[in-house]
Amino acid sequence: MSFISENVIPGNHGKVFGTNANAHESLVKIQSAIEKIDGVKDVIITEDVFPREIVVHTISAVAVKDIQDVVISVGYHVIPKSMFAL
Repeated sequence: MSFISENVIPGNHGKVFGTNANAHESLVKIQSAIEKIDGVKDVIITEDVFPREIVVHTISAVAVKDIQDVVISVGYHVIPKSMFAL
């Protein structure tokens, strides 16, 4: 594991997470929970793919584990996808 794979680093790319939530209301719940984490700038939901995707942009380094723990607390899971598209 590396710093880049274990954290969401600031920048325009963000980090893409896949989630097991399907309903719009569930995704909004996840979005609200992630936005409360210190250092998170915004959270973008992509509903037209399966599994649903969430893109997290930050203003400071935020641990992937912190994001996963917050999402688990609302009853769902998120898993980071590959760092960069090839």
